Amino acid sequence: MQINRVGTERYTVGEGPLWDVDRGELLLVDIVGQSITIYDGAHRIVANYKVPQPVVAATRAVDGALLVLLADGYYRLDEQSGTCLPLSDFRVPAGGTLNDGKVDRAGRLIAVSADRGMKDPLGGIYSLGYDGAVEQRDEGFILSNGPCWSPDGKFFYLADSIKRKIFCYDYGSDGRLSDKRVFADTSDLGMPDGATVDAEGYLWMAMCGEGTIVRFAPDGSVDRTLELPTKWSASVTFGGQGLDRLYVSTLDPAVVGGRGDALCGALFVIDGLGVRGLPESRAAFSTLHHVSDIL
Repeated sequence: MQINRVGTERYTVGEGPLWDVDRGELLLVDIVGQSITIYDGAHRIVANYKVPQPVVAATRAVDGALLVLLADGYYRLDEQSGTCLPLSDFRVPAGGTLNDGKVDRAGRLIAVSADRGMKDPLGGIYSLGYDGAVEQRDEGFILSNGPCWSPDGKFFYLADSIKRKIFCYDYGSDGRLSDKRVFADTSDLGMPDGATVDAEGYLWMAMCGEGTIVRFAPDGSVDRTLELPTKWSASVTFGGQGLDRLYVSTLDPAVVGGRGDALCGALFVIDGLGVRGLPESRAAFSTLHHVSDIL
């Protein structure tokens, strides 16, 4: 196994790394820095966008549009002007903020939210459907993180970082959730943050503050643990031409009054794991149609 730093950039809260297989690009957001950075396969920065709010995730639609989840809702980022255009009139309820998001296997853009004060269970799960409507799927999270799905799309995983638990739901073909249960209690492992699922159905979870990435078996047991050169791991995704490289984003804890280290906020890539990821889905609707309906 080899761990290398990607570039020299340092992000305040590097989150949501996502490999776009169609373009061979890595998307990365800096929540507090309010930016989206796009790397090509050679790890050169090909685009960087500043946005007007904290940004928690970025992905692509089937028409190639760049979609972003800002603190208060769903947007499309016009890559020519840098303007963020609303995809929906949905706005996060008072006291909350979007905190992570990803596209499910069927093309719905799922956003998860948190309590701004990280104390009360104000966070929920929201789904942007093919028609541009947003539906709430569940509630009761304090700090939701790491939404991802099993390879067949039948199970949905989501952590509550404050509760130190990873939950699993049955995930219906219509996007509805059922049978919520605890997949893993991470009290002895650390604070669960961003996550991804590999081709074998194992869950990889960044443990923020511990400097580890934990691979969980489908039954919730710990399969292996990777040590990083910084304590502040934030999120993970598989990428590269063979989807066999694990990208790890990190954060600088100074943003919440903590003490960082020399490599906090850096982006890393891990090779030689002998594991492959799965292609991330694109949002399955025409963004231009929905934006024109709203404006």
